[in-house]
Amino acid sequence: MAAKVIELRATRDRLPLESLVESVTVRCIEDIYDAAVALRDIAEERGLRVCTCDDISSKEPMTDGDGTILNADVFGWLEEGRRWWEDHRLALHSPLPRACRYESEPFWVNSEGFYSLWHNTYLDEIELHDFSKRSLCEAAIVIPVHLPFGQISANSFVPIDRHQTDLSQEFSEHGELLGLVMRRFIAGYVQAMRTKRRIPTNCVLSKREVECLRWAAIGKTDMEISMILNRSHATIRYHIHRAGEKLNAVNRAQAIFKAGQLGYLGASE
Repeated sequence: MAAKVIELRATRDRLPLESLVESVTVRCIEDIYDAAVALRDIAEERGLRVCTCDDISSKEPMTDGDGTILNADVFGWLEEGRRWWEDHRLALHSPLPRACRYESEPFWVNSEGFYSLWHNTYLDEIELHDFSKRSLCEAAIVIPVHLPFGQISANSFVPIDRHQTDLSQEFSEHGELLGLVMRRFIAGYVQAMRTKRRIPTNCVLSKREVECLRWAAIGKTDMEISMILNRSHATIRYHIHRAGEKLNAVNRAQAIFKAGQLGYLGASE
């Protein structure tokens, strides 16, 4: 299923861009509800409805400080058969969250294919049969948001007209704006709701520690890494152990995982 390359037009909107972005900005938990209402209104003015998911690996619905479920009580997904936020299988079976793993820029999609700013071969491999059944919509503008620590947020704007399958005009005219407001809303929401510190704040890995972890990440043993880098076995073990201490990791696997979350390891083949 080939992805089509498209071009965005310059944003022409009813309110100044700064005002729209400010209206969806979340600086504390108390801002969440009003920001979500502003996001809903921006979408509705353009004939769209909002679907938000701050973390595709989590089953917890997005809420405000009082526990109000945003997708239900603000964005209005309450109809029978349309309460997608209750169906945790969608994160595994819908093509939309899967596409957000492989793409970081906004795109739109229907049963005919993905329409993105550039050709992404990973999207070519995603099967779109029964798209409407698996995604509960005929077409969607999708805004991936890649957050710190490897968290991925998958968000969609779907047409209020359930039978509309072509969003090329809406994406061309409003795609840039929708990307800006959704990213601002999600980034603020995650910061406001985050309670755990996942990584030590002063963690800086050395060049040699990164080299060792990169090789370890693709399955090389300490002995093999020592041969590749022309260093002693003990030296390699020291660098990996030291990296683990900096990352507050309980073992080698977690050290690799946390280093990957911080972007030290890159997208190794």
